[in-house]
Amino acid sequence: MLRFAFIPSGDMHLNELRIALVNSIVSQQKNENLLIRIDDIDKERVKGEKDHESVGILDLFGIQYSQVVHQSQNIRFHSAMALQLLHEKKAFSCFCSDEWLEKKQEEAKAANKTYHYDDACRNLPAELVIDNTAPFSVRIIRPNSSITVSDKVQGDVTFSPDDVDSFVIMHRDKTPTHTFASAVDDMLSDISTVIRQDDLFDETPREIHVRNSLGYEKTIEYAHLPAVENAQNVSVKALLEEGYLPEAISNYLISTVIETPNEIFTLSEAKEWFTLGNSIKSPAPFDMKRLKYINREHLKRMDARELSRFVGFADAEIGELAKLYAEEVYTTKELKAKIAPIFEKREVQKASEKSATLIREALQEAPHFEEYAAFKKHLLEATGLQEQDFETTLRILLTNEDEGPDIAAIYKCLKNYIGEIIK
Repeated sequence: MLRFAFIPSGDMHLNELRIALVNSIVSQQKNENLLIRIDDIDKERVKGEKDHESVGILDLFGIQYSQVVHQSQNIRFHSAMALQLLHEKKAFSCFCSDEWLEKKQEEAKAANKTYHYDDACRNLPAELVIDNTAPFSVRIIRPNSSITVSDKVQGDVTFSPDDVDSFVIMHRDKTPTHTFASAVDDMLSDISTVIRQDDLFDETPREIHVRNSLGYEKTIEYAHLPAVENAQNVSVKALLEEGYLPEAISNYLISTVIETPNEIFTLSEAKEWFTLGNSIKSPAPFDMKRLKYINREHLKRMDARELSRFVGFADAEIGELAKLYAEEVYTTKELKAKIAPIFEKREVQKASEKSATLIREALQEAPHFEEYAAFKKHLLEATGLQEQDFETTLRILLTNEDEGPDIAAIYKCLKNYIGEIIK
């Protein structure tokens, strides 16, 4: 089983969605279930309803998962396993105050050294621990030897015992730290592969150390992907509201993970050729221009009837009309703004009023024409207008604009709406 874990502290951002998409692809390639885990233990960071909102976004992007769990559901297991480590003397109670720890950190900084906990409380006599009424945290004892992480993206990286340190696994309020809870949860859920962002790489040897200390023998594979720079500031919800398609956002994000065989593709196509081993190892900056381009290409390739729904219709002909305007815009929001004026009241400029009146009158008696050439020929004869004057005025009457796509292509899409539009 694979898992996508996130803290619901705000809107889901692009880097989170990117990790979710990769987990979804790999889980299907491996024919394993995907678990969605909401890391909600740190109540100060959790914002209400953001968990449901984020899961809804995953659904919208077609991410398939077997279940959704909350990390807080496992607190009793976290506590039990911390107690086990204490009993086996693989962990100890730490009474060091925040002030004392900060002092030690400042001293290390002043000496230009990396701070490591000095194990001050590790060997306290039992009576000092039992009789001590001061609040305490629980620390796991650092490993005796180095831990090597074999990462599918970063390669083999070795961490010394001091790198891992005697770190806190239970806070003073007896809630687990995120590192400890994640290590235990991955063990309980029988996770086979953890795919996440590389800013969590330093947590990996600690998670391995926790499971080793608990006697867990299964090896969990890891893959840490470099982030898209500044993408953590881009809300997925905001992009969707601006008219970016889930298919296009997925296309863009997957293309920042590996070199893709095609520039434009769907998520189902990506599952056929995606390989973690080919992941790009260096971070790329967020490129809004590229996302816009990809979104426009997906708009142009969309089924016409489906596209028409984004502009308020359920008509393939309006969808084809939208595709004409997709050459000029990038999002469904912009596209809707282009289509809406066509069905709104228009005011013809004074210079074109006479031509507009002649066209309107001629249309009242005109038969239906499938082809624009026949339609144009009939109206030119009926109105006596010059061709340029006729097409300039007709464009305004049809589109409510004096510029735009080819008028013949527009007519092909709007011929069944002529009576409604030109009144």
